Amino acid sequence: MPASIARRSATIKLAIGMAIIGTVGAFGVESGLDAVTIVFWRSVFGTVFLLVWCLIFGYLPDRSLSLRKLTLSAAAGSCLVLSWAAFFAAISVTSIATTTIVFHIQPFFVVLIGALFLKERVTRDQLLWMTAAFVGVIFASGLGWSSGSVDRVWMLGIGVTVLGALCYAITAVLGKKLGEQRPEVTSLCQTAMGVLIFAPFVHFGQSISLPSWGWLLGIGIIHTGIAWVIIYSAYPQLSTPVIGMLSFIYPIVAVVIDWAIYDHPLGLSQATGMLLIAISTLGARLGWRIRMLTGATAKIGRG
Repeated sequence: MPASIARRSATIKLAIGMAIIGTVGAFGVESGLDAVTIVFWRSVFGTVFLLVWCLIFGYLPDRSLSLRKLTLSAAAGSCLVLSWAAFFAAISVTSIATTTIVFHIQPFFVVLIGALFLKERVTRDQLLWMTAAFVGVIFASGLGWSSGSVDRVWMLGIGVTVLGALCYAITAVLGKKLGEQRPEVTSLCQTAMGVLIFAPFVHFGQSISLPSWGWLLGIGIIHTGIAWVIIYSAYPQLSTPVIGMLSFIYPIVAVVIDWAIYDHPLGLSQATGMLLIAISTLGARLGWRIRMLTGATAKIGRG
């Protein structure tokens, strides 16, 4: 297959995968279940799907697996499923759009973790983009133009979302240390950890309706299985700028669904926050140099 066609195909696949992921919040809301129950069954169905997938395509048994890799996968999986729980818990007290927008500050936590614990260098531009992103969180939370008393439950939801983003960032950092391990195998280890972690806290005696089971199956198979496989297959063929741009299909879809289905349109404060987070994330990922922008402004001023 020619390289141009392969890249076009990968672009389409990544766009589809991100659009699918953008609907996960709605599936969680429609299930009508608590965050722990959602994440447990997501992990169960995701594990079954990924296990079958890996066996069919010969990714298992994986002879490259070692105790070190299994330990890293387990640690990353623990953080991942905790981030899922935080995400669904936050949605129940804020909104799909707000939670999704705020959750997208996680790349900056990756930078902070790298600087604090891995001694990675952080540039001035990265720090400025990071600052702008966290200002975006303030606006997305509704504080930007808040004229009355702040809803404490809502703010708790924002805090839980930020904590979830941090957990997801830790997953990403640990995932970098897994080398060439198949992403499907890594994901399988992570979802298996979700089953182990949340099983003690699930009330198995609760009544779950047939429609709710359908939504849970969707989250486990569609969002945790099919979407991940599509996204992982597209990543190797795409450049960082393209991946960065297409990643914003996810929050856009979530925002549209929250507005169209649940009648939660973005207010001015939230829209401003989303724009700040989006621009900051793209700026950091694509290496935009803020001093170049200020330099251009100065030239315009002199002109």
